[in-house]
Amino acid sequence: MIYSFIGYYSLTLGLIISLPIFFFSIKNLKNNKILDNKIISFSFIQLLLVVISFFGLILSFVYSDFSNETVFNNSHTTKPLFYKISGTWGNHEGSLMLWLIVLTFFSFLFLISNKNHPKNYRLYTLVIQNLLILGFLIFILFNSNPFSLIAPTPQEGLGLNPILQDPALAIHPPLLYIGFVGSSIYFSAAIASLISGYADKSFAKSIKSWVLISWCFQTLGILVGSIWAYYELGWGGFWFWDPVENASLLPWFAMTALLHSIMVLEKRNLFYFWVIILCLITFTLSVMGTFLVRSGILNSVHTFASDPNRGVYILLFLSLIIFCSLYFLFRKYEAKRYFINFNSKETFVLINNWFMMFYLITVLIGTIYPIFTDVISKNKVSVGPPFYNSLLIPVVVIFLIFMAIGPKTKWIRNNYFNLKVLTTILIASIFINFLIGYFVKSYSFLSNVIIISSLFLIISSLIDFIETINKPKFDISRIISHFAFGLLILSIGLNHIFSIEKDFNIKLGETKNFDSYQLKLQKLELKNFPNYKAVIGELVINNKEKNVIDTLSPEIRIYNNPQTITYEAAIKTNLLKDYYLTMSNVDRSDYYNIKFQKKPFMIWIWISIIMISLGGFLRFFKNAKKDY
Repeated sequence: MIYSFIGYYSLTLGLIISLPIFFFSIKNLKNNKILDNKIISFSFIQLLLVVISFFGLILSFVYSDFSNETVFNNSHTTKPLFYKISGTWGNHEGSLMLWLIVLTFFSFLFLISNKNHPKNYRLYTLVIQNLLILGFLIFILFNSNPFSLIAPTPQEGLGLNPILQDPALAIHPPLLYIGFVGSSIYFSAAIASLISGYADKSFAKSIKSWVLISWCFQTLGILVGSIWAYYELGWGGFWFWDPVENASLLPWFAMTALLHSIMVLEKRNLFYFWVIILCLITFTLSVMGTFLVRSGILNSVHTFASDPNRGVYILLFLSLIIFCSLYFLFRKYEAKRYFINFNSKETFVLINNWFMMFYLITVLIGTIYPIFTDVISKNKVSVGPPFYNSLLIPVVVIFLIFMAIGPKTKWIRNNYFNLKVLTTILIASIFINFLIGYFVKSYSFLSNVIIISSLFLIISSLIDFIETINKPKFDISRIISHFAFGLLILSIGLNHIFSIEKDFNIKLGETKNFDSYQLKLQKLELKNFPNYKAVIGELVINNKEKNVIDTLSPEIRIYNNPQTITYEAAIKTNLLKDYYLTMSNVDRSDYYNIKFQKKPFMIWIWISIIMISLGGFLRFFKNAKKDY
């Protein structure tokens, strides 16, 4: 109970500390002196109090303090220590605490790290950031208090959802929240820029690193969540257009467009207001994702809550953010005409932005359309992969080509592409695609085009690497990210074309034949574990010559607290393919349902996304070194 008291009163003091931060910030704006040290001190104290409060919640979970309602609802004495700690943010209240700690940390870090930028600009950013902090503090303390007490103290807790008891789910929220919440700092900086007049190239330099770091963590957060869904939910795929998945993808599109636009603003002093708009959109989409997840209007395995009261507060908060953003934007907005040569780099950055906005709008429509139809007509409508695939996949082809050509252009002046080189790359791409189809399998026209365009980007990136490695402007970060994106699309295309999926019922000792495989349920074993028992199958996979390929052991787990049945996939991974097996029991029979999947190049999907984020991190450290 003591940790809950410490956590609650630390959080309350953090709310109170907001007042002197506002007071001294506004007071300091009225003079031309250097930044008041009191502001830095109070900001640090606020951060320290939030950290103490967060650790108070962690310790409440670690020591199974069931007098704390959040702990009681989401933990159990038999839960392993690692999942007790990660369970801190595996619920609605705790996840908001994670939001808050990232908000305050970024606020303090921005204040002390941007010393080369004007004081007024930093102070306005701090004031706006603290308004966001204040909003979340009020929401947490009065609507989603993680330190609410119950009496008498229960002897045992209800436990954590078993599918959340996973290493990937332990690190997925922190990574994603650094991306989500990290966007708050350049949202605040954008409004501060409009108010203070600190704009153009200087503004671009002040937010560039912040956009990069949030983009990198957002990418890794999406990756870890996708890997978790792959092996934990039994889907056997990397993306299913789940509404909550989409909620994390939407800000990523905006961040990607913003990253490229900042480059133009810094180099050419163009697109200032477009950069501002993207800053506002990114954070707005992040808060909207929070609203969708916590309002209860989405049906997803990822949802934290179904309390409409929470949703109403976040909706009001979101509306206020949008209103204030639009107010400051239209107050300062000036329509400008830019002269841009068609063959210049800035043109291709602009084209990149158009693609990102198309992806964003398409996914946004697919995500919120079922909500509107449900509200208006009470009809449940599901928007699934066919909708997204039919709209997005053809456009990706054109996007990949522009990604390959864009880096070969120059700033400002016209320069014509080396058609000989581009033609050679295209011929090589077509030839490799022909070899794939000839030796492995024939596939559709669209699949051919996707493979060719992804190979076009990959080969083009490799040539860029060879041509520029010894030159002063060698951009390894961009080359890695573009190469990896091409590899990602290629891996997805090959995965789709050559996947095998079979679903059948089988009993112990029985053998099933399909395609060039033979599968036998050889053994069933019941094992007891600390917080669950499991039925473990032993399935032998043979080829058509009856040679053993591998033995996989999927599980049916029966958890005690809470009483839940989960189906754990068995996966065998190598560089070329995954063998993926799930097993579930068929009611009132000796049969088990087996889902067998052969998923080519799955590991390369994960590797390519890691490489994309690596490119971002390399650029971040390069910028940090330059600034230092």
